[in-house]
Amino acid sequence: MVALRGKDIDAFLARPDAGRPIILLYGPDAGLVRERADALIASAVDDPNDPFSLVRLDGDELAAEPSRLVDEAMTIPMFGGRRAIRVRAGSRSFASGVDTLADSAVKDCRIVIEAGELRPESPLRKACERAKTAVAIACYPDTERDLARLIDEELRTSNLRIATDARAVLMSLLGGDRQASRNELRKLALYSHGKGEIALDDVMTVVSDASELKLDPIVDGAFAGKPDLVESEFAKAMVAGTYPGVIISAAQRQAAWLHKSALAVAEGTPVSTLLESGYPRLHFSRKGAVEIALRNFSPARLAGIIDQLGTAALDMRKQASLASAIGLRTLLSIAANAKRRG
Repeated sequence: MVALRGKDIDAFLARPDAGRPIILLYGPDAGLVRERADALIASAVDDPNDPFSLVRLDGDELAAEPSRLVDEAMTIPMFGGRRAIRVRAGSRSFASGVDTLADSAVKDCRIVIEAGELRPESPLRKACERAKTAVAIACYPDTERDLARLIDEELRTSNLRIATDARAVLMSLLGGDRQASRNELRKLALYSHGKGEIALDDVMTVVSDASELKLDPIVDGAFAGKPDLVESEFAKAMVAGTYPGVIISAAQRQAAWLHKSALAVAEGTPVSTLLESGYPRLHFSRKGAVEIALRNFSPARLAGIIDQLGTAALDMRKQASLASAIGLRTLLSIAANAKRRG
């Protein structure tokens, strides 16, 4: 069984084993799948833009004729050189093609297969894990250590440092999708060019709106008691490739802020004051929904929701294949709860 983990993945990606030309990349982090696939293709051929060097195949089309995978892999280039095949797996199985290819003598051709989440019993995953000439690499959302390394890598390239408080906030705003995180870091580096050190204000100006604003309708809809909005916006986020854990993390931060604010309201602070103050400052488009949320929930109920979200986050890590269902169920539960005032 060849399913790489941890440091073995980094070692393989740095120096791919020629004896294992079939590489399956799968998991919930679509950005990391793409990034690793790009790197593997770039090191496999001289020019990824040359159609004679790189063949792109659709998995669902391949499922109708799995033997085509073998034919393409065994084709000798007209002008010589190395070749690569990039397959985007869909909902239909072409595992039989992988089985046949695994028993073939593949020379100077790397086959990179990109897929979403795959259960252990998935035919494609099983085919790659049992084949001696293949390797399966899971792509899960970045851990805290991964994010720290990613931040250091991108800022070092731009000769930038980052303040401690800015780094802590930046870490909370990244994750879920490697490509999205890297894009946000590069945008931050461009914005901070020439400053030497990135401050908290820089992070909040550049990163928070870009990474969180698209999730706000989901989170605000849940706390405002709008299940239909939650369901429709959550579906859009899934289609866009957003990891469900990122949405639950945003809901946890919102629940914590609402709990703190509800305690302040109970002590006599006007809601309007809370909406206009605080850090980070609320986007104007959110104030109405947040005001409704503060009317809907008491501090005690918000404390219960914080626990509920924490449980959901843990369950999602334990059952990655069910992360989307767990996340949506939790948010809809909060929306239903919001309709009970007090």
